[in-house]
Amino acid sequence: MLFHHPASAQQPSPVYQSRAAQLLQILSAPGNEDEYFSSLFLDAVPVDRWRAIAADLRAQHGQPVAVGAINQTSNTAGQVEIRYERATIGFSLVVAPQAPNRVVGLHIVGAKTAQDSFDKLMADFAALPGSSALAIARLTDAGPQMLRTHHADAQMATGSSFKLYVLAELARAIQARQRRWSDVIPLGPKSFSGRLMQWPDKAPMTLHSLATAMIAESDNSASDTLLRALGRDRVDAMLATTGHEAPDKALPLLGTAEAFALKMPANVDLRGRYTQGSVADRRILLRDAASRLTADKVDVGSVAEVPTAIDSIEWFASSRDMIALLDWLRRHGGEALPIMAVNPGIPPADAKRWRYLGYKGGSEPGVMAMNLLAQAQDGVWYAVSGSWNNPSERVEESRFVTLMTRAMNLLADDIAP
Repeated sequence: MLFHHPASAQQPSPVYQSRAAQLLQILSAPGNEDEYFSSLFLDAVPVDRWRAIAADLRAQHGQPVAVGAINQTSNTAGQVEIRYERATIGFSLVVAPQAPNRVVGLHIVGAKTAQDSFDKLMADFAALPGSSALAIARLTDAGPQMLRTHHADAQMATGSSFKLYVLAELARAIQARQRRWSDVIPLGPKSFSGRLMQWPDKAPMTLHSLATAMIAESDNSASDTLLRALGRDRVDAMLATTGHEAPDKALPLLGTAEAFALKMPANVDLRGRYTQGSVADRRILLRDAASRLTADKVDVGSVAEVPTAIDSIEWFASSRDMIALLDWLRRHGGEALPIMAVNPGIPPADAKRWRYLGYKGGSEPGVMAMNLLAQAQDGVWYAVSGSWNNPSERVEESRFVTLMTRAMNLLADDIAP
């Protein structure tokens, strides 16, 4: 099985077994979605979106060919395996209790590629259009020991992965007794997207609440608030502390509003000066042009569909840099580690293979990155960091999540006793 059997598992009911069998058909080809899914489900996932998800699964794994194990855990819920030509996918399936018992919930909870190997994984990484990087390391007292690498030293756009540097500086300040998790600061400057964007200006927030929103939800207002409160210079210093190999390319760390304001067509003059300037020049520009680099200057629609300046206005790090950062957090993060574990980044059944799993990723058109800090059941620590950049077109996020999930599962298989 791709998932653990709960103690409350029961013999599947005829109704549940029937919906599980029909899942094979609904995944195989478009049609009959209105009969299979409830209106509640289709309100959240319209038919066209569902068909795109199913088509993407077929493109990645071949045709679905059989129903595997069915594990019903309550009167309405359970998990179902569907065997594809090249993989077995686990789904969480929830049916309505009343007739006609349409499906009200369906989520992927695990994926296992048939006869998978690290060699196949590395080949699939190398085949991604654009550029890609991956590093898998065992974390030891003597430092990270690389187990598998693919362009691990390449400086890649990593999107919101930079928020781990903000978290690291916060953890350092708390460890040094300069801050406390319970300290309250006003929300702001607010950024675009995310839950806190809608909150009242200057709402009182604890540092812990801001950090959790920043990491678990990738909330931009939370990260921009913390970046200003902690001090950009202090956050930037974490690159040297954790061993970033190309700080001149990465610094200064931009706030999310600043980065996307610089991508705006109206600020092409600022973007040119920023990309051509030294680190010191960039710091001066951010200070002097602050009024032009606020969230209200960002037209999200203009950068939401195509990659925009991902080779110049970004948060840059190599997979090796991110491994070093994850290792620093392992050793010094303290209460930051439970925050990183709120959203494990990969399907729950796969995440449960680890005693601890912390995650932060990043994405925007043309950019996808995932960074995972994992403790095996025997207590040994590992880190996995991957990035995919394509300046020409959007990257397929589900394809990348599948690759990174495979990496975590292969690593778990490799170290299993």
